[in-house]
Parts: sequence; structure tokens; C-alpha cells
Amino acid sequence: MSSLRFKATESAGSRLLDEAEKVETLKATAIYAKNVFTIAKMKDYLSKSTYKELVQRIETGSQISREIAEHIAQAMKIWSIANGATHYTHWFQPLTGTTAEKHDAFFEPDDNGEAIEKFSGDSLVQQEPDASSFPNGGIRNTFEARGYTAWDPSSPAFIFETVAGKTLCIPTVFVSYTGESLDYKAPLLKATAAIDKAATEVAQYFDKSITKVNASLGIEQEYFLVDLSLYNARPDLQFTGRTLFGHMSAKGQQLEDHYFGAIPERVLAYMVDLENEALKLGIPLKTRHNEVAPSQFECAPMYEEMNLAIDHNQLLMNLMEQIAIRHHFKVLLHEKPYSGVNGSGKHNNWSLITNTGVNLLSPGKTPKNNLMFLTFFVNTIKAVFEYADLLRASIASHSNDHRLGANEAPPAIISIFLGSQLDEILDEVESARVAKKVKNDANLWHGIPKIPELKLDNTDRNRTSPFAFTGNKFEFRAVGSSANSAQPMTILNAIVAAQLIEFKNEVDKQIKKGTKKDLALLNVIRKYIKESKAIRFEGNGYSDEWAKEAETRGLSNIKSTPKALDIYVKDETIALFERLGIYNKRESEARHEILLENFYKKLQIEARIIGEVVTSQIAPACFVYQNELISNVKGLKDLGLAKEAYSSQLNLVERISKHTNIILEQAEAMRQARKTANNIDDIRERSISYDEVVKPYFDEIRYHVNKLEKIIDDAKWPLPKLRELLFLR
Repeated sequence: MSSLRFKATESAGSRLLDEAEKVETLKATAIYAKNVFTIAKMKDYLSKSTYKELVQRIETGSQISREIAEHIAQAMKIWSIANGATHYTHWFQPLTGTTAEKHDAFFEPDDNGEAIEKFSGDSLVQQEPDASSFPNGGIRNTFEARGYTAWDPSSPAFIFETVAGKTLCIPTVFVSYTGESLDYKAPLLKATAAIDKAATEVAQYFDKSITKVNASLGIEQEYFLVDLSLYNARPDLQFTGRTLFGHMSAKGQQLEDHYFGAIPERVLAYMVDLENEALKLGIPLKTRHNEVAPSQFECAPMYEEMNLAIDHNQLLMNLMEQIAIRHHFKVLLHEKPYSGVNGSGKHNNWSLITNTGVNLLSPGKTPKNNLMFLTFFVNTIKAVFEYADLLRASIASHSNDHRLGANEAPPAIISIFLGSQLDEILDEVESARVAKKVKNDANLWHGIPKIPELKLDNTDRNRTSPFAFTGNKFEFRAVGSSANSAQPMTILNAIVAAQLIEFKNEVDKQIKKGTKKDLALLNVIRKYIKESKAIRFEGNGYSDEWAKEAETRGLSNIKSTPKALDIYVKDETIALFERLGIYNKRESEARHEILLENFYKKLQIEARIIGEVVTSQIAPACFVYQNELISNVKGLKDLGLAKEAYSSQLNLVERISKHTNIILEQAEAMRQARKTANNIDDIRERSISYDEVVKPYFDEIRYHVNKLEKIIDDAKWPLPKLRELLFLR
């Protein structure tokens, strides 16, 4: 390991931008969506009637007939083969958190033994992958292997290119033989349909021409880059995505000079290459920059319809990994790959856009439009207040637990930041008085503060807030960088849809009793402002004072994933999902089990890696070092020198032995604790046991490893190379 580490460091330090890594920035307008079978391209391959029906069915979300699918399949085949594709795959998002694909060739022999290129409507619409080999939470047994992927027409097919060739990828949902969803996309589509229906019905209070509301999303993706040779020298990075050992570099982020700094040449070449390939796939990457921590960066696309935005983000993460290898980098998407510097998030910027082009979370210029904005604005706040624990569960994971509240990310306490201007406006609306009898609309607004015309930047930025309003959208900042955004966005859409349904019921009741519509709207809005006030927080989310204040407000501070996930199987949560048609009870319970399994398995891998590194690398390195010292002591004694001549070496041997023995004892104790935890049948209790019993050994072992490093480092004897045996730098 020592020589490997030296070679890796030397390789990374001498790496120059070679010819293979140099890339040219391509004109975005010339390459955008080049490898995507867009609606516009379909028009060139389909008959007018087929094209018209396809567009209409995509817009309404209605089912596409097999006859139409057959025409589309032939068009898709002709286009993709003309562009070099040899295989096709249903591209789906199982509950592993990554994407999955099974490739089939267009090639097929006919009855005469001749080769033909074949792709049918049946192949487009449906495939049968093995459902038993993906996480299913008990929905499918191993011997019940059948599952189905089904085409999602709302997300266009694309050609993914690698050095091995080109493949036509068809975005799909993934369901079991008995109909339960086994992926992230199917529930997301149901949740977007739920918020479309609920938001449209409320929006029609203000504009009857609104017939559809799309959830809009822009996902900012943070990531780290590490030289590939350095990555390959670290088994902890390779197996867990983060460094389990090591100490801080002398220079980290303390000078605050990396954020928005000049992008290093090698990194810029990677970014340009990534953007070129992303644009070809229709991913509208717009922004690139250095992030706060050394070697940390960010890319961000334009806003898109939510389902497409999430597909693009999943595809982008695949692309980032592939292109990094070309540039001798490894992309780290773990939320906290290095201790002591900022971790990475995936900020989800969410809004609601009508078919008439109106952003429902953008303040208007008239009282009527302001009232529409206020309606959706306050309902979102109320939804987050009512379902804060569910929103917290949606971003819970083993890796994100390391980031939340770590002095650079939002805390585990869910709160909303609005900015002083909007916060004051809500206070004014809450306290304003309205006469019970209203003669006309003009009188309605008498004495009620009108929301002024607000610019997009009507709020300051609060980096400590997990859920912040940023001008014309809410930014859910607590989502982890490695996460599939479908899960938190499914939950966000669901809770806002539920809240809008409740809002409409309350308003309609008042209208039936004779209250004017606008006054009824304001009455319920004012009620919601009062009820949800505890969730609004404008201060420093990192402070200890906020944790104490949040407790007095009745806000939860759920710091660990196993406890956060419990909300998924509470009766009220299951009832919510069933009411909206997103999950049935079995699906809710399955997801709870899958997420818990993922949590403890990742901890289990970390525990094993720590044990292996301690026993096979760190302890042997210490023994080598001790033997060098012992040989030196023996030589000095043989020369007949007094004990004072080698007492410091003996002291060093004793101190190293003490800490080496402790880490070996702790590693064995951790192994036993892990075995005990593994024998627990209940997955929730097993996860909690890993979190509360096994994980504390990590810190104890790391503490003594760091002490060993410091002892050897301070001794500065006999050679610097020997101090590097711990390979932790």
C-alpha cells in the first residue's frame, strides 16, 4: 500500500492536460438534443394523424394505443439506426437509487436465415426484466421473478453513446407482476398527476382558462473530483464513497478562496466535455463553477418539467461518471466524502407552471394575481408545516446523515425561509381585518395590504435553510447529492396536492354559506398563515439556539435515518398516499423496508472496510515501524551505549503499541457488535443497532489511528517514508 500511495501521489501531482483530454466547446444550438428523439423529430417520421394523436395523449396523460405505438416504434427504429444505434433498452430507475438497463439488439434472423432489423410496438411499450433481483421490500419473492418495464411517452427516448457503441434508451416505469411499483418514476408520475389536478382546480378560482399545472424543477448538482490514481489507492473511497481514515490537510477551505474561483484547467476540460455530451442528450446544462470545498464543483441546468428534469439528472450522473474516466478523474457524489470540509447537496428548485405560462409562485402586478400567488405560496408553507416529518424522511439516507447540520448544509430540522419582505407581508395579511359584508371587489381590498410587485430577488439567500423561497420558486436544499430526486419530489408534490385539496374544500364551504369568493380565499389563507407560523424561520439554522427554539415551537429534529423513515408506515401517511393514489399500503411498507436495508447495508460495508484496513494495513504498518525502532535500539545496545541513548525510541515503541492494541481490540469488538446486529430479525431494529451500537466504534478506531499518526509524525524518525506507511494523507 505504501508504494501504491507514493506512485498515486506522484502520478496525480505530475498529471498534465494531455491531448486526449483537450476538448472543444461546441456550439450549444448546433448540438442540443442531437441524440434525442424529440417531438419535433417525431413529426418528420410520423403521419400527421399519428403525430397529432401522440401529442394530444402526452399532453393529457391518456393511454397510447398499441396501433399508435407500432407506428412510433418504427419511426424510433429508423431514426436510431440511422444515428448508429445497434441495440435498444428500457431505461428505468429501480429502488437501488441508480438506473438500470437490459440491452437487446435490433438484429433478428428471419425464417429464411437472413438478418433483419426489427423493433415492434410491443418491444417499445413493454419489456420483462427480472423483478426478484432488485430491491422490492418483500413485494416479490426470489421465485416470483416476473416484472415489467412500461414506456413513459412523456420523457423522450435518447441514444447513449460509449466507446463500445450506441444504444437507444427508452425511459420506462418498473412494476411487479402484481402491479406494485418497484421504481421511483411510477410514484412520481402519480404524484405529479395529483398536484396537477389539485392545483388546476384551485387555479380556476382565478382563471378558468387554466386547464393544467406542471410541477417545474431545476436541480443543482454538487460533486467532488479526485484524481483516479489517488482514488484507486484508497479502498475506503472505492467501497464506501468516502474516506474513513485520515486527517485534515493543512489547507482546506479556511481561506474561502475556492468558491467561484478560477476553474483549474483539467477540471474545465472535464466540464466542457460533460456539457457537450449533456447538451447532445437534451440536458440543458447552463452553469458551472467551483464550490466551497477544495476539489468541489457544481453544474446546474435550466428548469424543466419535473419528470424530465429528474430523468435528466439521473442520466447526468451516469454521464459524469463516464466522462470523468476520460479525464483520469473519479466523480464523488457522496454527500460527505471528506471530513472537515463541506459536503455536497442537490438543490431542488421547485415551482408550479400553468398551461397559460403563469408561474403560480411568482407574485403578480394586480391584487387578483397577488391573491393567486398568495394562495399557492401559503398552501405550500402549510403543507411543509403539516408534513415536515414526511419531507424529512424523503431526504433521509446514511450518506446524507453525515451532511445535514454539519455547518455547511441545512439542519435536520425542517423550516422555511421567506426573507424579511415576504415574512412581513404574511404578518400583515394575518393581522388585517376584513368587513364581513363586501359590496364589490374594490371594497374587498380596502384595508388589506396589497402585495407589491416583487422582483425575482425579493429575498436574501439563507444557506442554512432546508426549504427556502428564492423569488419565484422554493429551493429544497436538504436533498443529498447522490439521491434520486424523484423521492423527495414525489413527497413534495403529494403533500402540496393534499393541502390544496383541503384548501379548496374549506373555501367551497364558505362560498356555499354565502361568503364572497375572494373573501373566502382570504379567510382560509389567513387561517393557514396563523397555523403554520412555527415553520417559518429567518435566522441561522446552524446555531444551537435554533435547535432549542425549534423544540419550543414543536418542530422535530430527527437526526438519524432509521427514526426518520418511521413516518412512512404511520397510519396517517399510508392513508395520505392511498387517498392520492401514489402508494398502496404494501408499497409504503416495502419502501420503508428497502430504505432501512440500504441504510444498514451501507453501514455494514463501512464497518467491514474499517476492520479490514485496520487489521491488514494499519496495524502491520505500525509493526513495521516498531521493528525499525527495535532494530535501532538493539544496535545501540550492542554498541554498549547507555539507556539514555535509546530511551526515546523505547518510549515511542510503547506508545505505538498502546494505540495499536486499542484499535485492534476495537476492531474486534466492532466485528462482534456487527454480528449481533446482523442476527436481529426486525430490519428497523437492526438499522438502529448499526447506527447506535456499531457506528460508535468507527469514531473510537479513527481517534486512535489519528493518535498513532500524530505520534509517528511528531517523532520524525527515522525516515519520512516510514511515516507514510499509514497511507492516510
